[in-house]
Amino acid sequence: MSQEDEPPSTLWGLDPIFSAFARLYVKDLLQIRESCQVPGIFFYNSHPIYKVDVLGTVVCKRERDDFFCYGVDDGTGVINCLCWKNEKWRESGDPPVAPRASAQSEPGLNALAELKKLREAQRRCSQLEIGETLRARGPMKTSRQQREVMASTFYKVNDPVMAEQIAWMMEVPDLYRKCYDKPFQLQANTTSGPTVGRVNRAAQILKDFLKEKTVTKFRPYDVLDLLQPLVCSLPQAKPGDQGPQKDPSAQAIVAGPSAGQQLRQLLKESLQVLQDQGAVYRKVKSQDELYHVTEQDKDLLIAVKDVIREDSKREKYAEKGCHVLHVLSAVRQRYSPNISKEALELVLRTLECNSDVISTTTNHYTLFS
Repeated sequence: MSQEDEPPSTLWGLDPIFSAFARLYVKDLLQIRESCQVPGIFFYNSHPIYKVDVLGTVVCKRERDDFFCYGVDDGTGVINCLCWKNEKWRESGDPPVAPRASAQSEPGLNALAELKKLREAQRRCSQLEIGETLRARGPMKTSRQQREVMASTFYKVNDPVMAEQIAWMMEVPDLYRKCYDKPFQLQANTTSGPTVGRVNRAAQILKDFLKEKTVTKFRPYDVLDLLQPLVCSLPQAKPGDQGPQKDPSAQAIVAGPSAGQQLRQLLKESLQVLQDQGAVYRKVKSQDELYHVTEQDKDLLIAVKDVIREDSKREKYAEKGCHVLHVLSAVRQRYSPNISKEALELVLRTLECNSDVISTTTNHYTLFS
């Protein structure tokens, strides 16, 4: 990623992932590129990242006077976590004498003994052996051409039956689908392009029109004029403005995107919003941009219903019904590979409202009989 491809550093804070501890796979942490503008900042799918959250098994260990260095394996790769020993951890011997106020403590409570137990517990939680589970959070840096996590917080995870790791590996793919794999459109927050509020209004206008007219399929130019009121026409340059007395501010306005360009960009982003919501989809991705309205696509509804009818008869799904991910996979194979999970969930809600299918659990569906 070159400096020209990176969003300006002044816009990084607009991405909520920038302020969070990103839960990326170690494989991705080792591969993402470092910023050309600011060392220690990395980009995954245009998301600026500098703080990470890692959970995995310790596969190697080094100890120095000031820190531990653990090699943590999450199943996709191994990354070094540099875990610093704080001052209390490095103190040896008995804890200092407590102040006189401790003499008024409750009978039977030995504050010095409790403090010593607390320090021992802290040592046990921060000193791990190979095969134990570590969770570490902190900024990431490149040191000696290797990626390392400078852990600001780290501790041993008691996970005898791997419940924590299983929960982690189920949550992370969901974060990828909802956050990390969706590029953050920083340009949508600048004055040069459509604002987020305008894009949302445009998406709502399109959604209301499609519902009111019961549209089943359309092409972008069919709905382009609907968004015209949201785009303000720019002043046009006059022939007499080419002289030296031309107003610099007028020149800047004329140099910006034309009204037609703004309109097409607004339509593109609003259609993307509707696709992310599952309201529309493209059955076949080709030069002919034909969009299908999910709720009005009778062929899609029939395809989903047929999958549930046929597979619910199988012994594997007879009791609880078909899981939504199984239905999604089957529909993508039999009908269209471009069906999103959001579109499928919208279809399932429609079929459930029509009493065609019934949900046995949150994610399982069977035919209504």
